[in-house]
Amino acid sequence: MPESRNPIRVLAHESAVPVIAKELSRRRFLSFAAAAGGAALLAACTPAGGSSPSTQATGGALESGLSVYTWGDYDSPDVVANFTSELGPKVTLDSYSSNEELIAKLVAAKGTSGYDIVVPTGVFIPQMIENGLLTKFNKDLLPNLANMDPAYLGRAWDPGNDYSVCKAWGTTGFVYDKTVITRELATWDDFFDAAQNEASGKTSMSDDPAGIIGAYFWARGADWNTTDEAELAACRDFLVNELAPHIAAFDSYPGTNAIPQGTQVLMQAWNGDARLGLLEAGDPDRWQWVLPGPDTELWMDNWAIAAGAPNPEAAHAFIDFSLAPENLMLNLDYIGYHVGGKDMEAEAAAEGLEMPELIFFSDEQLATMHEQELNDSQTTRVEIWNEMKAAAGA
Repeated sequence: MPESRNPIRVLAHESAVPVIAKELSRRRFLSFAAAAGGAALLAACTPAGGSSPSTQATGGALESGLSVYTWGDYDSPDVVANFTSELGPKVTLDSYSSNEELIAKLVAAKGTSGYDIVVPTGVFIPQMIENGLLTKFNKDLLPNLANMDPAYLGRAWDPGNDYSVCKAWGTTGFVYDKTVITRELATWDDFFDAAQNEASGKTSMSDDPAGIIGAYFWARGADWNTTDEAELAACRDFLVNELAPHIAAFDSYPGTNAIPQGTQVLMQAWNGDARLGLLEAGDPDRWQWVLPGPDTELWMDNWAIAAGAPNPEAAHAFIDFSLAPENLMLNLDYIGYHVGGKDMEAEAAAEGLEMPELIFFSDEQLATMHEQELNDSQTTRVEIWNEMKAAAGA
């Protein structure tokens, strides 16, 4: 049997709880949302049927439809189909690549986005609540919260789980093609070196400022939440002037195409998406997943209901349906991320789940993972992200 791993205990440690920066003002929050979106995104179309803000769900009849704005390929098709088959509402899924993109869309829509469920990462939730972007749960309609492990409840961004509950959590690493990069890569510094050498022009990074900028600081063993202007300027110089010319794409989901089709040779990736790509690759031995040192991130995405949700009854019903034990396991298997339910590692082992090492992590691995802080450097970080993409021409 593999060695016993207990990610719950480490995740619950005080050191893993993010510091929610109090000084991030509403004005700065809205400014980075606008910077992330730009004119094109802020003018982007929203789902048909945008409506005025809804009332709080009361447990009445379910509406006929449900619109979910989430990360790409983030729900088991079986769960979605079974929800419609059993309860009625037809589910429409739309995806984004970063929290900044999500927030920009919601800010621009002012409660009329037409979306019911959104899935923000935890550190963004306090400011989303303060800015009126989320609707408070009616927890009487969420009895399956009882199926969640307590370690994944009561996080610092929403201690009472009044607006959010764990959808999935994971980390960031990379995948490389061993037929092209024949040396062993083990660190973020190795990643950047290979990107500028063997993998030049064949490297992708996540279309997400957190992972891109984080990797720069992780490679140096530095605080990735720094607000120091000189440190951020050095980060900008490296990413925009030195690294960007070697980057071929900004792709948050290389597991969907890039890994199975072999279109890149070095790809920054979230663990679940990497697992998806490796499972779908025709020659999985060609690829190597790396959880790089010395540090990387730990993120948790959360079910939440958008302000102005036109279908609040169906939104509560879908979240509750997804928290049923059998659906937690279907989602874990499909997306390849821990979804926060009780005793999931043991159940996954009993079912013979493939590549469990990309879902469940040892205490030692978890000790290298750190959560993001949302602070007043966020606008600068989004600017660096946009400048890097422009410099890469991707």
